[in-house]
Amino acid sequence: MPACRRAQIVPALADRGEYVASESTFYRVLREVGQANHRGRAQLPRRRARPKSYRATGPNQVWSWDITYLASAISGVFYRLYLVLDIYSRKVVGWEIHERESAAHAAELIRKACLAEGVTRPGLVLHADNGSPMKGATLLATLQQLCVVASFSRPAVSNDNPYSESLFRTLKYTPA
Repeated sequence: MPACRRAQIVPALADRGEYVASESTFYRVLREVGQANHRGRAQLPRRRARPKSYRATGPNQVWSWDITYLASAISGVFYRLYLVLDIYSRKVVGWEIHERESAAHAAELIRKACLAEGVTRPGLVLHADNGSPMKGATLLATLQQLCVVASFSRPAVSNDNPYSESLFRTLKYTPA
């Protein structure tokens, strides 16, 4: 029975003055007998595993980075703030402002931040969301050269990179 038809059973019976069970009970019974199958053309929802979590016990172990828009004095014109944050100390270890998003800009920023912070040993984790500059080949090649481990948020999840997002909110709403 199509899903639209199943959703009409309870109201149709109620119109005739009959009450057999609630809609959720119908679905529970169908599940128990193995007949609540997905019949639509859309794919089944998939569960995404949480990304591996990293714990920072000192500076320069885990960095978080992201890009946000900054409004300009001209209406409709925005700049992009690239920001790298050490999650242990909450220190901004690198930032740049550009007119567009680019994996090349990101790669150069990470290279400069590693140089400025004296990161020479392998094992630094760089966490980001799933934006195209974050997953660009230029940046990933740079991270591999620097022996930096890339870590990414789950797709379509906005709270896997809270450190950068929190700082952006502070920056935008407390400009002083």
